[in-house]
Amino acid sequence: MRSRSVSVGESRPQIIAPQTENQAQSSVSPSPVVTPRRASGGFALLDSLKRHGVEYIFGYPGGAILPIYDDLYKAEASGDGIKHILVRHEQGAAHAADGYARATGKVGVCFGTSGPGATNLVTGIATAYMDSIPMVIVTGQVPRHAIGTDAFQETDIYGITLPIVKHSYVVRNPKDMARIVAEAFHIAATGRPGPVLIDVPKDVAFEEFDYIPVEPGSVKLPGYRPTVKGNPRQIHAAIQLIRESRRPLLYVGGGAIASGAYAEIQELAELFQIPVTTTLMGLGAFDEHHPLSLAMLGMHGTAYANFAVTDCDLLICVGARFDDRVTGKLDEFASRAKVIHIDIDPAEVGKNRVPDVPIVGDVKNVLQDILRRCEELGIQGTPNQTQEWLRLINRWKEEYPLVVPHYADSISPQEVIVEIARQAPHAIYTTDVGQHQMWAAQFLKTGPRRWISSGGLGTMGFGLPAAMGAKVAFPEQEVICISGDASFQMCLQELGTLAQYGINVKTVIVNNGWQGMVRQWQQAFHGERYSCSNMEVGMPDIELLAKAYGIKGIVVNNQDELTDAIAQMLAHNGPVIVDVHVTKDENCYPMVAPGKSNAQMIGLPKQAPKTDVKPVYCSNCGAKNLPSNNFCPECGTKL
Repeated sequence: MRSRSVSVGESRPQIIAPQTENQAQSSVSPSPVVTPRRASGGFALLDSLKRHGVEYIFGYPGGAILPIYDDLYKAEASGDGIKHILVRHEQGAAHAADGYARATGKVGVCFGTSGPGATNLVTGIATAYMDSIPMVIVTGQVPRHAIGTDAFQETDIYGITLPIVKHSYVVRNPKDMARIVAEAFHIAATGRPGPVLIDVPKDVAFEEFDYIPVEPGSVKLPGYRPTVKGNPRQIHAAIQLIRESRRPLLYVGGGAIASGAYAEIQELAELFQIPVTTTLMGLGAFDEHHPLSLAMLGMHGTAYANFAVTDCDLLICVGARFDDRVTGKLDEFASRAKVIHIDIDPAEVGKNRVPDVPIVGDVKNVLQDILRRCEELGIQGTPNQTQEWLRLINRWKEEYPLVVPHYADSISPQEVIVEIARQAPHAIYTTDVGQHQMWAAQFLKTGPRRWISSGGLGTMGFGLPAAMGAKVAFPEQEVICISGDASFQMCLQELGTLAQYGINVKTVIVNNGWQGMVRQWQQAFHGERYSCSNMEVGMPDIELLAKAYGIKGIVVNNQDELTDAIAQMLAHNGPVIVDVHVTKDENCYPMVAPGKSNAQMIGLPKQAPKTDVKPVYCSNCGAKNLPSNNFCPECGTKL
């Protein structure tokens, strides 16, 4: 488990203690003399949010947060720039703020009231925490004198969310409000990003006091100083390993997205001719059209990425965390490779894999220092350094491509994703979770901050509200949510939000009548016992459901309808849902089975070796292999 708030140095990461009015843990830089004004705690909150550049708040009112909503009413009426988006469920508010943050790189903001309003936010907070997304969550709370009395709609949301936030506050004195907001934004957006909770008792929001604003960037938090520059000795050691390597591989995660290190990754890859693979969270950090791209690795990654990580002699991990869905059997993951691990969070470095060269720092800064040092020393890759390695990888690409099946009597799910990508290559894409998510990860080739998906928590229902947040942030951009029939029903009430505000999100449901990934696992690992995974009975008529919300709905049953339906969806000026009925039993391949190494994928295309190459037979399973293979793709045995 990573730390909530870290003090980077020789000591272990430290948790910052709760804040009260008597425990100010930050100092505020001197600012020009400002005449105080009488204002409520609610006004101070909203004015502070505005000063931190907040344009949109996603939320749902309730009793304990009503004083803040009253001040919000006045702020919106005055046209001061803050706009509130009324969601239909607080979970939707958290996911929308999350989607806004992922699309923009800014801090997303959501509101919820006390009790059930606050607990409804928990899934969205956990989603943001697992994927390191900067958010500020404001919850109402019962009045100070009622805290701890089991008052109506009282829950200890501070305590409930301790494991899933970077930091938390309970505002005990309205005089602390401006400082707390400034601290919350600073903590959420710096170091390893993450969600920060601010719990506001009702009477604190009502109470008037002499308000003095605290400007963004003016707070200083003793003990919270994330390391952003890499150690020069470690950078030199990393360069030496890169120069000595003959089979290097860049393994790029979500930290590259958070730091905006796209140009640096490409420059390093091209300088030394290093192939690049990304995690689910890292998609978009490297151009998948680039010849050095291996696309995604891991459980449903490309075969060539998984073979490469198994066979590399140097793994350069950039802003990734050796997640179990990437590594498969951890002790066989890049088992013969030396490891360079670059990450801003010291708690991640060495957590799952001990690196040969650990570098703590912002990955963009570290990569810039590596490139600068190489330029100063005249270091660059030699023409033959990775030539054989790239030749082997290109052969794997030819022999084990991602396959789009075509059926005479049905639409394959992969065909749906490919058609959407063909017609909307530059859209911002959000997904829900399951087979459709993995197919989208395999076949969409997106750019930076154009791929928005729940990776760490795997939250069904994430896609639609996240798309709302992205579309609100970029109203001129095409925003498409790719969902499944099971995931879509988790947060379908947010269709009301789309309808109310005219948020022009397009949703495509890859409908196979199942909880698709659950069915696939039941088929593969549970003796085809399909317990509680069929969704056909009770599935709503999507066209009628859309119509009920005043939204355009389209149903696709045949292959010859697909292209026109996607075109209609994109042409329509307003939200659209396209319900595409696909092959019911299609499985998502390749797949690394639980407990297996990345080289032991199932579902690879069966292709005979070229006739001019003498095959090597596996001693374990007898499968034919190319002589260039070091591991058998059928069983993973070393050849």
